[in-house]
Formats: sequence, C-alpha cells, structure tokens
Amino acid sequence: MRLLLAMMKHETNTFSPVVTDLDRFLAWGGYEGEEAQRAYRGTGMPFSAYMDLASRDGHEIVTPVAAEAMPSGPVEASAYRYMSELILDAVRDGVDAALLDLHGAMVAETADDGEGTLLHRMREIAPALPIAVTYDLHANLTAAMVDNSTCLIGYKTYPHCDMYEVGEQIGRVLLASLAGTVSPVMAWGRPPVLAQTLRMGHDDEPMRSLLELAREAERQPGILAASVFGGFPLADIHDAGSSVCVVADGDPDLAARWRDRMVSEIWNRREEFVYQGEPLADALDRAKALDQGPVLLLDHADNVGSGGTQDVMTVIDAVLRAGLEDVAVAAVHDPDAVRVMQAAGIGAEVTLELGGRTDMPSVGLSGRPLTVRGRVKTLTDGEWTVRGPMYTGVRVSMGHSAVLDTGRVEIVITSRHHEPWDTGVFTSVGIQPQHKRYLLLKSRIHYRAGFGPLGTHTITCDGEGVTTSDNRLLDFRKVRRPIFPLDRINQP
Repeated sequence: MRLLLAMMKHETNTFSPVVTDLDRFLAWGGYEGEEAQRAYRGTGMPFSAYMDLASRDGHEIVTPVAAEAMPSGPVEASAYRYMSELILDAVRDGVDAALLDLHGAMVAETADDGEGTLLHRMREIAPALPIAVTYDLHANLTAAMVDNSTCLIGYKTYPHCDMYEVGEQIGRVLLASLAGTVSPVMAWGRPPVLAQTLRMGHDDEPMRSLLELAREAERQPGILAASVFGGFPLADIHDAGSSVCVVADGDPDLAARWRDRMVSEIWNRREEFVYQGEPLADALDRAKALDQGPVLLLDHADNVGSGGTQDVMTVIDAVLRAGLEDVAVAAVHDPDAVRVMQAAGIGAEVTLELGGRTDMPSVGLSGRPLTVRGRVKTLTDGEWTVRGPMYTGVRVSMGHSAVLDTGRVEIVITSRHHEPWDTGVFTSVGIQPQHKRYLLLKSRIHYRAGFGPLGTHTITCDGEGVTTSDNRLLDFRKVRRPIFPLDRINQP
C-alpha cells in the first residue's frame, strides 16, 4: 500500500504574544519529503513509529511534511495553509491510508480547530480514506477531529515519554482495519471541565487514576484504544477542555460504556484539576530552608512549553533578592543579550538589561528587563541531541546561546525558545545540573522527564506570564460556558 505519513504539531496559547510563523516551525524541526524521514527515523516520536510499521510490512510511504513548533500564539494563516496543503496535495495524488502525528490544540488565524479543519479537508478530497491520528495528552478534542478519522489515540504520560508507543498502537489498529481483522468504532465525550495543566502530571492525582482507567479499558477484550485528554486550557476556543475517546472493535455500545465511565470520573474529580498556589516569597523561604540539592524551582507562569515568552524576570529577580546561591537557570530567551555577550567574548564582565523584551497585553503585563552583571562563561551554537526519555534522539536547537555567571547564579540565555525538559539545556553549555543546589526551570511538568530523577525537592514558584494558572488573570471569550472552574456548576 501507499501510506501518507505526516506530522503537523503546535500547542497554541491564544493569550501568547509570541508569533507563530513558518520560520518558527523550521527553527524547531520542519522537514519535507525524504528529509523528514531522515530527521525522525529512530527517534521516540509517533512519526518514527509509523515509519517502522510501514517498513515492517513493506508499504510505500509518502512523507510530505514533518513539522513542529514550540508552543506560542496562533499559527499564522500562511504557515497553516502551507503545511496543510503539503498534506492535502499528497491526498490528491492518491494514497491508501494516512497516519498523522498531530497535537490537538492547534489554533490558526483562519481555523480555531486546526486539526479538525485539516481532517475535514482530507475527507472532502478522499471520503473513504482510512485515517489514524496520534494526539497529545493536552488535545482539545472536537467533533471534527473524531468524525473525520478512523481511529485516534492520545499520550498516556505527561511528561510525554510514550509518544512512540501510542503511535505504534494506533498505527497497528489502522493497519489491522485495512487487513480486515478489526473494525474500529469510536465513542467520545467531554464534561464541562477546563482543567489546569499543572494538575495533569501522570504521576499526580487525579490524572494518575484516570490514565489507569484508560489502561484498564484497553485490557478488556474488544477495546483497541482508550484515551483521556486533559486538554489545553490556554487555547481559548469553544471546544477547549478535558475529554475522552474510546476505540472499540465493531462494538459501539462497549465503547460508549467505557466513554461514559471515564467522562463521569473526570467530572467527579473536577476540583482536583484546580491548582492552588502560594505567595512567591513563601515558596522561596521554603527553598532557602532546604539543605540538600538540587532543589527544583519551577517558574511555571513563564513556561515556553505552554506558550510563554520565556523572558519574564519576576522569579529570577526574586531568587537574586532572596540571596539563593549555587543556582542554574534554564532558560531566558533574549537574542539581543546573546549578541552582546558574543561581542564581549568569553571571560568578559558585562552588564545586561536581561529579558523583559515582550509585552503581554492579554494579561496586562509590560516587558520589564532586569539589570544583571556577570561574566560571560560560555558561548555555543545551541545545538544538541536529546538523550532523555522525551523526544529521544531528536536534534534540537536553542539558537546561539550563552551562560552568564553572576557569581551566585548561572543563567542560560538562548536565541530560540526551548523548554527545559532535558538536561541537555545545561550540559550542552557546560553546566552539570546534578551538582547545583538549585535549578530554576521555566517549566510546568515536562521538566520531570529529564530533571525528575535529579531533584531532591520541587517547589512551584508563582511568577508572572501568559502561562499563569490563575484564571482570574485570563479573559476567556470563546470557550463554551458554563464550564468548571470558570463557572461554579454542580452538574454536567
């Protein structure tokens, strides 16, 4: 058979001012044709799993695009159109089936439901085309996404360390359906819950039990796949929120029974999906009282992995004022600061107006640089290969990068946005994170993939930014209402 394999992934924060153009996809990993195969073969991605399945059975593959961008604002119309048309042209040329590696929370300037719109257009071209899709755990599932696919699945880990496995699972389901040995039917549903991302870690309740319920379903005869989607609440669209989808073998009633059980469980545990914070000063006081490191400090309100600008200096400033020592920070996005440090050279003493380059009108914040002085310790090209359990084997680039050593704090400064979910953000610039007393990370949950085993304690620091978990700061205009916790409702 001739199989279409494609990846088009973006988690869109509609409150983020960070521009999402085609260059952003190309900077992170945008490839076409055989170059896409070379870039992702042997990695831990669903796209790689699809290639392995096709090779095993001797199928011809067509790979028009494999593109992903770090989370940011809505995808520009031209970028969305360009990537979509590459996939649609492959469908027009004729394929027997499609296996797609998507995110599920892509919002484009011209389409609030980026994935559903793509799938609908594929169906318009080829109404009977078998389509399998792998989605992120943070997908905002929609009717268009379900109705226009044959089968779908979501990750069961956050941080996402099972991407290859779930891609392989749903790929096998589609190939089995083409062979006539299974007949996938789907049931999906969603309670009125807009869960917060900080409450979705797979090791934490309530997500831990919900994901185990999905695994329990998959152990039942006749269930081909079961997924719990936490959703991505910072994509302010009508369909944002938590959901479930169950794929059964020819038995819609079986799929519906498990769907209903999982939807009810999300609703019953809705209160646990709300993050409860504390004053930043109190969090840092607790950090200072801890003797053994590394202590992980999470600047979660400025997490580029959820669309943050990665240049908010609030928590870094508080750490400096609190007098914490032996700290490593990953990372501040400030290309201008990197250029100043490059011009000064390694070993030079420099004073920087660091970060604070970006205004955030959606949350009423203006960029506020922080004056810092230190020594240029390291300059690199920012390129390295992920060796940890998430995005394993993928070549990434932070852009030209530098380390500023203030004496008490070493700050990694990058020219491209990059969430610190792998220790490579430090080791690639010469910092050994395991020997630091404190690691200040602009991350929510993904940090656990690389840093979880290192940390002796984890302290969540409530700073500022467009990835805040304080709903009072966010002006939701499109999400369906009523929805919990924006509205205190007692029944779905």
